[in-house]
Formats: sequence, C-alpha cells, structure tokens
Amino acid sequence: MTDFSTLLLRAHVAFLVALILAPLIPGIINRMKAVFAGRQGPPLLQLYYDLFKLLRKGTVYSSTTSWVFRMAPIVSLTAALGVLMIIPCTGASPAMISFQGDIILFAYLFGTARFFTVTAALDTGSSFEGMGASREVLYAALAEPAFLIALSALACLNNRISITQIFTSAAENPFSNIAVILLVAVTLAIVLLTENCRVPADDPNTHLELTMIHEVMVLDYSGPDFAYILYGSALKLWAFAAILVAIILPVRTGSFILDSTVFVFGIFAVAAAVGVVESIMARFRLDKIPKMLIAAAALSATALILTLIRG
Repeated sequence: MTDFSTLLLRAHVAFLVALILAPLIPGIINRMKAVFAGRQGPPLLQLYYDLFKLLRKGTVYSSTTSWVFRMAPIVSLTAALGVLMIIPCTGASPAMISFQGDIILFAYLFGTARFFTVTAALDTGSSFEGMGASREVLYAALAEPAFLIALSALACLNNRISITQIFTSAAENPFSNIAVILLVAVTLAIVLLTENCRVPADDPNTHLELTMIHEVMVLDYSGPDFAYILYGSALKLWAFAAILVAIILPVRTGSFILDSTVFVFGIFAVAAAVGVVESIMARFRLDKIPKMLIAAAALSATALILTLIRG
C-alpha cells in the first residue's frame, strides 16, 4: 500500500512534469503539420524560445485599457495552473488537490479565464477584438454543456464525482462500457479542438480578419503578458489531453515511472493527432461550428443516458 507521503510526492512530480513538457505540445503539432506539408517546419522547442524571448521584453498598454486588460493574462495562467492541480497530470499519480465535485471546478476555472480574456478584448475598445470575443462566447456556450455532460457520464459510469477517483476507477475497470467511453472520447476530442482554438473550430495560424477568433482577442498583448497567454494555452491543451488519455489509455502496471511515461507519450500522441487533423481538414465555416458542438453535446447526452440505463 502506497503511503500518503509517496502519493503526495508523485503528485508534485507529475505537476512539475506537466509544467515543463506542456510547451512541447504545440511544437509536436507544428512538426506534424510540417511533415504533411513536406517542409522542415519550426523546431520542437520553438515555444520555449518564444517564451524566453517574450519574458525579456517590455509591455505596451493602450491608454484606453484598464486593470482588466492587465489582469486577464495572469488570471488565465492562474486558472490553467489551478486545473493542473486538480487533475492527475500523469496517469499513475493522484492530483495535488482532490475533493468531491472537483469536475465542476475544472470547467469553471477555464470559464473564469475565458471571461477575463473576453472582457479584456472588449476593454480595448476595438470592434475587431469585440468580434472575436462574441464568437468565443458563442462557441463556449455550446462547448461547455457538451463537456459537462461528458464528465457527468464518466462520473455516473464510475460512480465517482472526483476527477482523481474517476481516473482510478477507469484504470481498475478499463472499458467497462465501451460504447459510453467511445461517445465520451469523441465528445472530449471535439471540445479539445474547440476550447484550444484548433482546426476545424479555429486556426491559430490564421491572419484572415473574417475567420480569427481567439487570436484576435490577444492581438494587443506583448512581452510577459503574451508569454503568460501562450504558456497558459499550452497548459490548457495538456489538461484536456490528459482527460482524454485517461479514459482511452487507462494503463496501470504498478510502476510509477512506466505508467507516467506511457501517459505522457499518450498526450504527445494526442498532440500528433491534432496535427494530423489540422493537416487533412480545413477550418469549418462559422455557421457549421455550432452544429458540430451541438452534435458533440448530443453524443455526450447519449453517453449519459446509456450510463443511467445501465445503472
């Protein structure tokens, strides 16, 4: 039986691993896209270089902005760090903080970050950023119900309402209901792409005025503030990928190092899959994205109904 101090040490180690490796995920996505395009592409460590460069620069604030604009990057990064504290950052470790109902906190921490980001975009007084903010809120209003219903299905399937307990139960009874797991996995994959501004919901590399969503909301940031936003986005992608890997790859060999290694490579595999999706698909038209999110909500609702029928 593993004692409490060992579990706490594993939780802290896993948390540090996530903090260190999270900026590698965008690098994997970009390299995968470069492979499909037949070019060399940016280095895997490009985001690390960008973060170090931005942290050494100064910041520029418009005279029209208020404290909300300055607080948004800090709140976004803090929310991402808080999420990593309540989820097992690697499969073999518990979360640093775990309590009943923390699955709700997972969603609402990112909701708080989104609120400040949207408010900061409006605070600039730019109609361009306001356009991106309105689109962000529209998609979030559809993505959050799908995500919460998917988490509810997992909670009902495992009879747990704590993320750590759900992960543990999923590992003890892998694929106990394959239909529910597949439906939830597809839902989480769609939400992952939408929440992290990836194709087909959004394109982080676009410069077209009519299609920009998240990128347009952070155009006015520079220096350390922009570094916080980029790093927070990488942590957010890690968090969603961790939830997805935990239900489709519930590996438990008893070895902390082996299980953690498999889990981390699973997250990298999700990043590679995102790169493949962005290479073979185009960004959807704006009117098709709500339909995609409604379909995701329908899938998660079906999963929840199946768990209730099974129970």
